[in-house]
Amino acid sequence: MTAVLDGGPGFGVYVHWPFCAAKCPYCDFNSHVRHQPVDQERFVTAFARELATMRARTGPRSVSSIFLGGGTPSLMEPKTVGAILDAIAANWRMPAGIEITLEANPSSVEADRFRGYRSAGVNRVSLGVQALNDRDLRLLGRLHNVEEALRAIRLARDIFPRMSFDLIYARPGQTADAWAAELEEAIGHAADHLSLYQLTIEEGTPFHALRAAGKLVEIDPGLAADLYQATQDVTAAQGLPAYEISNHARPGAESRHNLIYWRYGEYVGVGPGAHGRFVEDGRRVVTITEKHPETWAALVESRGSGVTGGEMLTRSEEADEFLLMGLRLVEGIDLDRYEKLAGHPLSPQRVAVLREEGLLEPVGNSRLRATPAGMVVLDALVADLAR
Repeated sequence: MTAVLDGGPGFGVYVHWPFCAAKCPYCDFNSHVRHQPVDQERFVTAFARELATMRARTGPRSVSSIFLGGGTPSLMEPKTVGAILDAIAANWRMPAGIEITLEANPSSVEADRFRGYRSAGVNRVSLGVQALNDRDLRLLGRLHNVEEALRAIRLARDIFPRMSFDLIYARPGQTADAWAAELEEAIGHAADHLSLYQLTIEEGTPFHALRAAGKLVEIDPGLAADLYQATQDVTAAQGLPAYEISNHARPGAESRHNLIYWRYGEYVGVGPGAHGRFVEDGRRVVTITEKHPETWAALVESRGSGVTGGEMLTRSEEADEFLLMGLRLVEGIDLDRYEKLAGHPLSPQRVAVLREEGLLEPVGNSRLRATPAGMVVLDALVADLAR
């Protein structure tokens, strides 16, 4: 089980680069295709200004991790990444050795660019591989092939101290045997971390429209459940056990940035469509920025921030979010922290029922976690606990 960090869950900075070379048919993230070169200098200036505005709201903090996500951050020039990291360092303390992750697509990877990111300060890369066969890469709308993906993995392992890559499973037409073979191959290429996501069809995506038209057939839910369980079993046997529903790592190689989210820490989100959650004047606030990239930049230029939405959470809302995030983790939740957030403990009667049903289990005397069966029905489990 993942050890709990000392000194709290941490404070992170998330930077959203919203541009992609193409929009994948399953993706509902805030990503945009531009057929003309992006004015990276304009966006760097906007990032720096929004970071300064967020610093005025959070006060002095020590940054635990930085995550450059998207979109496709590997479409940024290395000097753009360096300028953004410099802007973060100008606003908060950045201790030596903090985790700085950049998401990259294999199709936009070049060795010189990777070395440039490393020189800028990036020490962890997360590759959007998604499949290790060319047929499914085409189905998923990816611009790279398997050969390019494996080249990117090798480069990442050579250049960065830490590396992860993503795969999507439960793809249309995928069999259990095919996934088992693909997963074994992936583990052979992995350094110390894998993110393995079950395909979900999100509203508003091309896949959603194709399914509605009968042109995309999802795999049977029973097979999807079997693939999930096989994923847990195979990765654990190979030394990369799950520490969260979809994330697997050798002990000590967990994503520090994502642990901030799941341990209900604080983070600033800057860039188009970014979300943040941090304590301001003693209350946890949510910030949501404008999604459209150029509109976001214009807002930052005119008033210092692209924030267009958000709220101040109630104690009950904080406690519900804490449950929803924390029960994704194999380490589970701290019961005392839940009680402090909610103002009351979890219902002993409800916990007892869920334990009897095999969905929850204690971890020592102070923590509670979802069982493997509970992980499969986590949303329903959290809703039951939070009643």
